[in-house]
Amino acid sequence: MRDLFSENDYLSYVFPEPQYLGSKHIHRGWIAQFIPSKAHVALDAFGGSQSIAYLFKQLGKQTITNDFLSFNNHIGKALIENCSVKLDKNDVEILFSQNSNPKEFNLMEKLYSDLFFTQEEAAFIDSFRSNICMLDNPYKQSLAFTVMCRSMTRKVTMGHFAHTQALKYAADPTRIKRNRSLIRPLKTLFLELLPEYNNAVFDNNQANKSYNKNILDLLPKIENVDVAYFDPPYCNSHADYQSFYHLLETFVEYWKDKQFVNGTKRYEPKRYSGFDKNSEAIDNLRKMFELSQSIPTWLVSYNDRSYPDIDTMVTMIEPYRHVVIERKSYLAGRGGKGSVAGSNEVLLICTPRK
Repeated sequence: MRDLFSENDYLSYVFPEPQYLGSKHIHRGWIAQFIPSKAHVALDAFGGSQSIAYLFKQLGKQTITNDFLSFNNHIGKALIENCSVKLDKNDVEILFSQNSNPKEFNLMEKLYSDLFFTQEEAAFIDSFRSNICMLDNPYKQSLAFTVMCRSMTRKVTMGHFAHTQALKYAADPTRIKRNRSLIRPLKTLFLELLPEYNNAVFDNNQANKSYNKNILDLLPKIENVDVAYFDPPYCNSHADYQSFYHLLETFVEYWKDKQFVNGTKRYEPKRYSGFDKNSEAIDNLRKMFELSQSIPTWLVSYNDRSYPDIDTMVTMIEPYRHVVIERKSYLAGRGGKGSVAGSNEVLLICTPRK
């Protein structure tokens, strides 16, 4: 791993550890060994937590990252596209000031009081959200979104919003003993996390870009990519990220045209993914590979407990690329059906046929 960074000092920058289902943060060193050293432009097609896009940036690649969810796109703007802008004390004072427009910014209090947060904390989130608009730089805004979203996942047991037990768990002494963040104020968590994110901002002297699109719409519009990393949702293994992180997307988008359904107050209708349902995944994976023919090398993350199975994935790729299969076993569970002990993380190394 160290040799990959021998030509620069970007390894000294530390990606803030995510709390995100399916994040490849723990697999960075393993994946890095398969990234072509001569590749100049790298695409992370399903950016998610942005940990692999950040790896590309550390390797000195011109990095294009994409995710169809807005809160993930803001991570990309804050840490991949952004090369120098950080949040300072004056920015924090603005963010922590009183609600600049209480009539317009009260959605979190209405939806999530006494569900995921106390009324006081939900009102604080609304106030914070109202003041993001007052920051004078889009990268500062993206950093504010990113750090607050991370603060919210840190405060909620399991780090996602597909359950209704958050406040019950936050009142459980046993759980509090394991994770005191459950009872710490969001303001405190934000201030604790902010230095990590500020310190992760760096310039790798490349024109990096973060997109917020469906990858099938983006691929025809980008050119000269040397390596693409595909980490699509793993059907049958927590593929519906909108159900797990709907609150973060609602916080960022501040929906005015959605219904909020079921016990978790998830927004409806959801954004169209095309990759999170068994009935659609195979057709859209085929389209994605077809649209990627101009990109020489593909790295495809997958799992041996997902749908479609590994053999089907290889069959879809083989008309376009030679495929080598690499596996890494999970020795302990990490959440989700696809990362239980005994399952395998799979990386398909797809290179041009000779």
